[in-house]
Amino acid sequence: MAESHGNAQGATAHTEADGGHKAPFPPFQKDTFASQLVSLTIAFVALYLISSRLALPRVRKTIDDRQNTIEGDLAEAQKLRDQSDAALKAYEADLAAARTRAQAIGNETRERLNAAADAERKALEAQLSVKLADAEKAIASTRSAAMSNVRGIASDAATAIVQQLTGATPDKSLVDNAVEASMKG
Repeated sequence: MAESHGNAQGATAHTEADGGHKAPFPPFQKDTFASQLVSLTIAFVALYLISSRLALPRVRKTIDDRQNTIEGDLAEAQKLRDQSDAALKAYEADLAAARTRAQAIGNETRERLNAAADAERKALEAQLSVKLADAEKAIASTRSAAMSNVRGIASDAATAIVQQLTGATPDKSLVDNAVEASMKG
C-alpha cells in the first residue's frame, strides 16, 4: 500500500496548466471575445434565416391548415344545425297541420253522427207519435164503446135491482136518467 500512483505534480496536471496557474473559462477570455461575438451573430443570423425560411412557414402552414379545418368543421356544423332546425320546424308544422286535420275530421265525424242520430231520433219520434195517436184513438174508441156498454150495463143492472127489490119493472127513461146523473158525479 505504500505504492504511489503518481507524484504530486501529476495530480495537479488535471486542474492546472503548465506554469502553475489556471486558465480562464474560454467564453470569458478577453482575447477571443470579439471573435466569439462575431461567430455568435453569424450563428444567430443563420438560425434565424433557417427557421424563418424553412421551419416557420411550415408551422404557419400547419396552423393555417388547422384553423381552416376548424372553421370548415364549424361551418359544416352550423350548416347541419340549420338543416336540423329547418327539419324540426317543418316537422312541427306538419304535426300541427296533422293535429288540425285530425281535429277537423273528428268534428266532422261527430257532426255527421249527431245529424244522423238526430234524423233517426226524429224519425223514431214521428213513428212513436203516429203510434201514440193511433193508440189514443183506439183507447178513445174503446172508452166510448166501454162507456156506452157501461151505461147499458148500469141501466140493465139498475133495472134488475129495482125489479128484484120491488118486484115491479121500472120505467126505462127514469132508470137511464138516474144512471146518467150518477155517472156525471
